[in-house]
Amino acid sequence: MASSRSIARIVSSKSDSPLSLRVSTQNGDETVVSVPASAFKLLGDILNEMAKGNAVTLIPVHAELTTQQAAELLGVSRPFIVEQLEKGNIPFRKVGTHRRVLFRDLMEYKRSMDRKRLESLDELAAEAQKLGLGY
Repeated sequence: MASSRSIARIVSSKSDSPLSLRVSTQNGDETVVSVPASAFKLLGDILNEMAKGNAVTLIPVHAELTTQQAAELLGVSRPFIVEQLEKGNIPFRKVGTHRRVLFRDLMEYKRSMDRKRLESLDELAAEAQKLGLGY
């Protein structure tokens, strides 16, 4: 947690210009590396999540996922993902008989579902307020 806070302070106080990172080994070798500020911010986020005990996976936005990988990322079953693909809710392509989903398309679907879920919750809360249910 301390390391992620230190990195957050460094990144917030600097511009978007690259930062220098000095790496020292136990045998005394030292190297200075230029690292983009955005990479430092990402490192801080990763360290923060790891400190909370969360696993971290980096996936390039242009990555293609199998239906199983997509299901695991969303925390749903593979048949549910296949159903969403076949309904046209998530774009995909076929490689032979296998479906492939772009990570960015999967995340857009997730954002859309999250947005719809929040809108539904807002509607339910408004209805509960109107009916005096104390919510």
